[in-house]
Amino acid sequence: MDIIGEDYSDAVLYEQKWAGRSFVQCDFTEADMRGLVTSGCTFTECTFDRTDLGGSSHTATAFRSCRFTRAVLASTTFTSCSWLGSMFVDCALRPITLKETDLTLAGLTGARLPKAALRGLRLREANLENADLRDADLRDADLTGTRLRGCKLDGTDLRGARLDADGLVQATLRGARVDLDTAVAFAAAHGLRVE
Repeated sequence: MDIIGEDYSDAVLYEQKWAGRSFVQCDFTEADMRGLVTSGCTFTECTFDRTDLGGSSHTATAFRSCRFTRAVLASTTFTSCSWLGSMFVDCALRPITLKETDLTLAGLTGARLPKAALRGLRLREANLENADLRDADLRDADLTGTRLRGCKLDGTDLRGARLDADGLVQATLRGARVDLDTAVAFAAAHGLRVE
């Protein structure tokens, strides 16, 4: 059963457990959702402005085209989740745990995630412009089509990651660890001829 258009603004949903629930166009503005545990839930076009999700845990939960503005996601765990098309603006994201999570088309402009463990995540066509991912673990991550203009990837581990030529030119990669394929692609993206 879908819960449609419900207003949860300022609601206290502290440490609740939700399984298999579906929320469509619901407003969770300034709700206290600390310690919330979700499993198999779906949030579609929901608003999480200034929502406190600190210490919450989400498994196989989808956040589709949701908006998070100045939300607190610190100490939150997402396992086998999807953030498809969701937008995050000025959110507290550290520390955050993302395991087998799909961030396709997610908007993370200016996100601060230095030293974050993002290994193997799907970030296809996400927006990471001006994000800080210095010293992060992005091994085996899929960054195909990701917007990386001004993204700080200095010292980041990119071995096995898939990046487009645009990303290799637009991001700062000083001291990043890459495999041979990425090194060759980086050289080609900067106009070098590898023979």
